[in-house]
Amino acid sequence: MPDPDLQDRAPSSPEGGARPALRRCIRVDPQVFADEHWSRRPLLSTAAELGSTFTDLLDLDAVDELLSTRGLRTPFLRIAKDGAVVDPKRFTSPQGAGAEVADQVSSDAVLRLFAEGSTVVLQGLHRLWPPLIAFANQLAADLGHPTQVNAYVTPPSSRGFSPHYDVHDVFVLQVAGEKHWTIHEPVLTDPLRTHPWTDRPDEVAAAAERPPVIDTVLRPGDALYLPRGYIHSAVALGEISAHLTIGVHPVTRWGAVESALDLVRVLAAEDQTLRSSLPLGVDLADPATTTEDVAAVISGLQRALAEVDPAAVADSLRSRAWAQVRPAPVSPLAQSTALAALDADTVLRVRPLLRAQLREPVGDRVALVAGRRTHDLPADTHPALAALLAAGELKVGDLPGLDAADQLTLARRLVTQSIAIVPDARPGGTAHHGDSDDRTGA
Repeated sequence: MPDPDLQDRAPSSPEGGARPALRRCIRVDPQVFADEHWSRRPLLSTAAELGSTFTDLLDLDAVDELLSTRGLRTPFLRIAKDGAVVDPKRFTSPQGAGAEVADQVSSDAVLRLFAEGSTVVLQGLHRLWPPLIAFANQLAADLGHPTQVNAYVTPPSSRGFSPHYDVHDVFVLQVAGEKHWTIHEPVLTDPLRTHPWTDRPDEVAAAAERPPVIDTVLRPGDALYLPRGYIHSAVALGEISAHLTIGVHPVTRWGAVESALDLVRVLAAEDQTLRSSLPLGVDLADPATTTEDVAAVISGLQRALAEVDPAAVADSLRSRAWAQVRPAPVSPLAQSTALAALDADTVLRVRPLLRAQLREPVGDRVALVAGRRTHDLPADTHPALAALLAAGELKVGDLPGLDAADQLTLARRLVTQSIAIVPDARPGGTAHHGDSDDRTGA
C-alpha cells in the first residue's frame, strides 16, 4: 500500500466530486457506471437522456477551420477509405512561401478525397482544440485514467473502418449527422496494447457475423461507451456524420505487472549468481546443458520477486499513469509577467489538473512529485507546500512556516516550475492579488 504519510493532490471535480465530464457521457449515475459498466459492458445514452449536445466541444464549422486555416500537420490528420488508411502524401504538401514544411494538410486535397467517400480522422484534438483540451483533462480527472480525443468525419453512406476492436476503452459522442453502429462481443477480453485486432483478423471477422449486442443509429447528442475489446464498425447515413472518440487508456493490473518486473530486473542485477557466465563451450542448442543454469535463474528471480516492495510497485504505477496525463496548459508570457511582480498579496493557485504528491521530509530535503517531475526542495517548505496543496489557492504571504523572503523564493520557484500559477495574469499586466474585485475563487 502507498505510504499513508504522503500528501496527495489529485485533480478533483467541481461540485464535490460530481464528475461533470463523465456525467455528460453517461445516462446513469457515475457509481452505477463504475459498478456495472466500466471495463465490463457497453452503455448507450441518448441525447434525450443526457439533456444536451456536444457541439460546444466540436462542430462541423470547427472541423473546416482545423482543416483549412490552422496549419494542421500529420499525424494530426489521417484519412481512410474502404477500411484502409490513405497515404499521407496524397493530402499533404508545402503551403506556400514561409510555410514550406512538406507534411502540412492541403485543404483542396482533403476536399477531393472526402468527396470520393474517404473518412477524415482528426487525431490528438486534446492537444489542439481548446474546448476538447479542457474536456479531456476533466474526464481524465473524473475517471482517474488518461484520455485522448479523435474526431471521425464521414461522408454520407460511407464506412470508415472495417469491424475491429480497440485496446483502450472509448466514449463515442455523436456531434453531427447520423451513424449506424454495430457492436459485437469481444474475441479477447481486456486486450492489452500488445494484442491488436490485426493479430486475429479472422476471429474478428467471424465475430462480426454473429448477432450484435448493440445495433443502433447514433444521432447528435447521443453517446456510447465501449470497453476495450468490443468489436465495432459504423456507417454514415444520409448526410455528413461526425463523432468524437474519446480514448481512455486504462491503468491496469498488467501495468502493475510491468512495474513489478522492472523492479525485479533491478534487484536481480544485484545478485552475483545471476550475473555469472555460462560454462566455456556451452552448447545452447542442447537444452539439457543449461537446465541447472535456468533453474538457478528462476530461483534467483523468485528471490527478487519476494523482495519487491508493493508500495514501490504502486509508486511506479502512479508514475507511469501521471506521465500520460497533461495538466492544464500555462500561459508562458502571462506567468512570466506575474513572476516579475510577485509580492505578499499575490494569489498562487495550484496548476489545474496537476497530479501532485508531497512526501515526508528526509533530512533537510523534501520531494514534491508533480506530474512527470520530482522537485527537490528544502524541508522547511513542507508546511507551506502542504497548505497550498490542501487549499488549492493561497496568497504568497499566507504560506505557513516561512519568513517573507522565503515565501517569495518558494513562490517564484513554484510558478517558474509550473506547479502553481498566478490566476488571471496577463502578458505585460500586473500580478493577480487577493483583494481584486474580479478574483475567481478556487
